[in-house]
Amino acid sequence: MAKINQNGLPDNWTEMSREQKREYRLNQYLNPTNVKFVSPEAEEAYKVRAQRMVDAYNVEEPDRVPVHLPIGNLPFNLAGLRMYDAMNDVEKAIQACKAFNEKYAEGLDTLAYPFALPGKVLEILDYKLYALPGHGLSQDAPGHQFVEGEYMKVDEYDDLIMDPSNFWLRTYLPRVYGAFQSFRNLVPLTDMLEIPMGEIMPLATPEVQDTLQRMLDAGKELQRRNEITARLMDFGPGLGFPAMATRYAFAPFDAIGDTLRGTRGVVTDMFRHRDKLEKAVDVMADVTIDSLLRAPSFPGLNAVMFPLHKGADGWMSEEQYENLYWPSLKKVMDALIAEGIIPVMFAEGGYETRLDTIKDFPKGSVVWWFDQTNMAKAKKVLGDKFCIQGNVPSSLICTGTPDKVKDYCRKLIEDCGPGGGYILGAGCIPDDPKLESILAIMAAAKEFGVYKK
Repeated sequence: MAKINQNGLPDNWTEMSREQKREYRLNQYLNPTNVKFVSPEAEEAYKVRAQRMVDAYNVEEPDRVPVHLPIGNLPFNLAGLRMYDAMNDVEKAIQACKAFNEKYAEGLDTLAYPFALPGKVLEILDYKLYALPGHGLSQDAPGHQFVEGEYMKVDEYDDLIMDPSNFWLRTYLPRVYGAFQSFRNLVPLTDMLEIPMGEIMPLATPEVQDTLQRMLDAGKELQRRNEITARLMDFGPGLGFPAMATRYAFAPFDAIGDTLRGTRGVVTDMFRHRDKLEKAVDVMADVTIDSLLRAPSFPGLNAVMFPLHKGADGWMSEEQYENLYWPSLKKVMDALIAEGIIPVMFAEGGYETRLDTIKDFPKGSVVWWFDQTNMAKAKKVLGDKFCIQGNVPSSLICTGTPDKVKDYCRKLIEDCGPGGGYILGAGCIPDDPKLESILAIMAAAKEFGVYKK
C-alpha cells in the first residue's frame, strides 16, 4: 500500500489512473479509518448502507434500492421550531434534529443534521444575495429566497476575464456583502511590489478597519456555532450512517447567469455579447476547477453536487445548450472525474432534450439527479452507464396521501430499478414535507425495492 503524503493522498497519486483514484475514494468511504463506531452494530449498519450506495454509483444491483430522503425542515417543524430560530439558535436546531433522530433515524436510514444558514453571521456581513427569515422575509418564512440582481455590469466582462480574483475582491464582493463596501478602495493586489506604502494606505481608513472588524466578528460567531455543534451533535458515521464528503459548485454558465449578470442580463448577453459571454464562461470553468481541486477538502472529497439551473428544457435552445452551456460544464466534470470525484448533477426542471448530450462519460462516473425529467426515458438513455436519482414530486410529498406517494415510488422503482443504479428520492427537496410522505417513501423502497439475488 502506498504511503500517504503531506497532502493526504497516496504518494503515487499522480501515477494512478482515473479508475484507481475513484476506487481509492470510494474505498475511503466504505472503510473510513478516522471513524470511531459507537458499537459493532453501528459499524455493520454503516457498511451495509455505504455498500448500498456504492453499488448504485457503480450501476450494480445492491440489496435494495437506496433512498435519499427529502427531510428538509421536517425536524424543525416537528419540534415547533421556525427556520428563523434554527438559523439564530444552533442549540435549538441541534435539539430538534436529535429528537427526530432518536425516533426515526434507524427506520429511515437517515440522520438529520441542523442544516440552517448562520443568520447572525450573514447579518453581520450584510449579505444581499439571500433574503432571510427575519432579514428581508417574515420570521415565519420557511427558508431563504435568492435575490435576483445585476451584480456584474455588462461593461465589466473584460475585468472578470482579465483578472477574476481582482474583480471578485474589489467589485463583486462589495456588491453582495454590505460589509465589504470598503474593498472598492483597495488596490489590485498585483500592484504591491516592494515599497507598498501607497498601496496599503487604505488600511488606515475607518471604512476598511470597520470591514475587517466585521469579518472578525463574523468569524467569532462561526467559531461559536462550530464549537456548540461539535459538543452537542452526534455525527452520522460513528452511529452507522454514512456521509459522503461533498462540496457544492455551479455550472460556469449558471455562475454568470445566476449571481453575476442575473437572468435578464445573461439572456440579453446571449444575443448581444455572445463572444464576451463565451470567454467569461470558460474563465469560470477554470476558476471552478481550481477552487475544487485546490481546496483543503480535496484529498477526502468523494463527490461534488451541481444544482443545474439555466440549462433546463425550454430555457435555452439546443444550439445554445450545446455551445454555450455544456462545453464549460463538461470541462469541469471531466476534471473532477479525472481525479476520481463523482459529479452529482441535479438537473432542475426537465432535462429530456439534453439526455443524448450528457451521456458521454465513463460508466459509473456521474450521478444524474432528475427533478421533472421522464424517468423511464432517462433510464433507457443513461441507465446502463450512470446512476440516476429522483423524481418524486415535491408537491406530492407536501400534499399527497401516503398511498399516492407510495404508489408513485413503486412505479419509479419498476421503471428505474432493474439492473441497479437507481436512488429513490425527491425531484427537489421541499421546505415542509409531510412526515407521512417521508415514511411512505421509505416503506416503498423496503417493499418494492428489494433485489432478488
